[in-house]
Amino acid sequence: IGKNGAGKSTILGLLAGVIKPSSGQVTINGRIAPLLELGAGFHTELSGRENILLNGILLGMLKREVEEKFDSIIEFSELEEFIDQPIRTYSSGMLARLGFSVAVHSEPDILLLDEVLAVGDHDFQKKSIEKMLGFKRSDKTIVFVSHSIEQINQICERIIWIEQGEVILSGDPEEVISNYLNHA
Repeated sequence: IGKNGAGKSTILGLLAGVIKPSSGQVTINGRIAPLLELGAGFHTELSGRENILLNGILLGMLKREVEEKFDSIIEFSELEEFIDQPIRTYSSGMLARLGFSVAVHSEPDILLLDEVLAVGDHDFQKKSIEKMLGFKRSDKTIVFVSHSIEQINQICERIIWIEQGEVILSGDPEEVISNYLNHA
C-alpha cells in the first residue's frame, strides 16, 4: 500500500522482469502471471479469443494448454458474447476481466496484480477475490497492489507500506493499515 507515486507499481515491474533494477538483483522462483496494467500483452486489433491465445503463450502456457482452458477462461471472464470482437471495442472492465481470467488460468506460482480489480464491477471483483483466496489456500504467492483497504484486508497476510520508494512499515495487516490510515 502507499500513495500514488510511492513505488508500488515499480516494485511489481521489477518482480515481473519488465524493469531492471539500477542496483541489486531480483530473484524469482516460480512461474509469474503479471497483471500490471490494463491491456498489457493484448493486441487491440485481435479478438478476445485471439488475445487469449496470445496472452496465454506470453504467460508461459503451451498452445495446447491454452486451447484446453479456452472455455474456462471465457466462462470465467463472462465475455462470451464479445469474445470474437476486437478488444479495441472492450471497456476497461472487460479488459480487466479477460486479463485476470487468462492470468489465473495460467496456473502461476506468483500472481502480480496492480489495481486491476478497481475497474471491474462488484460481482466480478467478488468472484476474482474468491479466485485469489483459492490461490492463497494453495500456497501460491499473490503480490497485490490496491487502494482498497477492504480488498487488502481480505487477501493479504502481510502488508508493505511504501512511501517514495522506501519501506515505511511491513508486517501484520491490522498494524500496517492502522499506521497507514493514521499517517494519511
